[in-house]
Amino acid sequence: MSNTEQPVTNNSDGFDLHKPPQQSLIDTCVHCGFCLSTCPSYRVIGKEMDSPRGRIYLMDAINRGEAPLAEATTQHFDSCLGCLACVTTCPSGVQYDKLISSTRHQVERNQPRSLPDYLLRTLIFNLFPYPKRLRFLLAPLYLYQKSGAQKLIRATGLLKQVFPNLAAMDSVLPEITLNSFRHDLPDVIPAQGKKRYRVGMILGCVQRLFFSPVNEATVRVLTANGCEVVIPKTQGCCAALPEHQGQTKQAQTLARQMIDSFAGTGVEAIIINAAGCGHTLKEYGHILEDDPEYRDKAREFAAQARDAQEFLAAVGLTAQLSPLTDEELTIVYQDACHLLHGQKISVQPRQLLRQIPGVKLREPIDAALCCGSAGVYNLLQPGVADELGQQKVENLLNTGADLIASANPGCSLQIKKHLRLQGKEITLMHPMELLDYSIRGVKLT
Repeated sequence: MSNTEQPVTNNSDGFDLHKPPQQSLIDTCVHCGFCLSTCPSYRVIGKEMDSPRGRIYLMDAINRGEAPLAEATTQHFDSCLGCLACVTTCPSGVQYDKLISSTRHQVERNQPRSLPDYLLRTLIFNLFPYPKRLRFLLAPLYLYQKSGAQKLIRATGLLKQVFPNLAAMDSVLPEITLNSFRHDLPDVIPAQGKKRYRVGMILGCVQRLFFSPVNEATVRVLTANGCEVVIPKTQGCCAALPEHQGQTKQAQTLARQMIDSFAGTGVEAIIINAAGCGHTLKEYGHILEDDPEYRDKAREFAAQARDAQEFLAAVGLTAQLSPLTDEELTIVYQDACHLLHGQKISVQPRQLLRQIPGVKLREPIDAALCCGSAGVYNLLQPGVADELGQQKVENLLNTGADLIASANPGCSLQIKKHLRLQGKEITLMHPMELLDYSIRGVKLT
């Protein structure tokens, strides 16, 4: 965990010698400032050091021994959402994603956290990446919501004043339903009609418990389009959460477990329907590059990883699609950062949605701007996250769309939170759910 991982070789009060941010990558930044307008943290905080360019200045200064790796510098690295919009925007091709990843792993090894921050992070990293542990919380959370306790606590506002991070957790807590208690899907689900592909599917952590209908819809869409779906019961977390927050050993352990769970299944592709998870799966080669036993396995696994929309757009839909409503349905598609910037997937979801008869797509202003979820950023940095969430929801609503399509659970929770805070009611669904409804001929009400 964050405070148990010891420095490899500490370089005074700077980065240790195990994979610090590469100076060659730092030097590619010409400090032009193109990243500033697309950086969500800079937009909200407004300080140079809370921009990609400013953080690269800090990395350079720490590398050269001109600044320490201390609380004053760490706070600027912590303020980064990791949305990677700057990578898309940068005209010089600066690999900021690699720089901030290296830096975060350095921070977690070498920078002590305050007691409240340490306790919060310990809770998050010992709970969220473990579905079996999360499952034990379902019953208490169900009672918490159904008893009216949640409404009462939210109405008083006391939790936000005393424990703002716990209040942030409560504010994005999805509704617990009886579906949340259902068992996992079968190990193998046969294709409908002629089998075209044999694919594996990753269930996710939050996704499998709080968004189980999305997983079920994804399976139905895949099987309806000629895919035999394999779901190993041994699979756990994809390692996205610990990897994005610099928890090196935990991320590597979870990645190995995921690779082992799909070994020998004979699948042609490994499908994921959550954007942040998909980005991490495709980074397994980097995460395990120093592991001689798993290095090649990790690269092969990453090469097979496909976002559900990416895969279906490539192989083509064979199932017949029906209208979702009796009249034209206007949808606004919400670009998840780790799909748009991390995996460069933007056209494919829109192509699939446009194939549904009667669907019209609209585009929001600032479509590429992060919603503020960013993994657990909205729990660790709730102030900045709330401003971004409010902006995102306003931009989505201003399109006048009848429905929001969101392909990432974190984004969905963040958007639903700010819809509620703004007193707005609009349906939000995963694109796989919309395709599933269309294939089955189910009408939206």
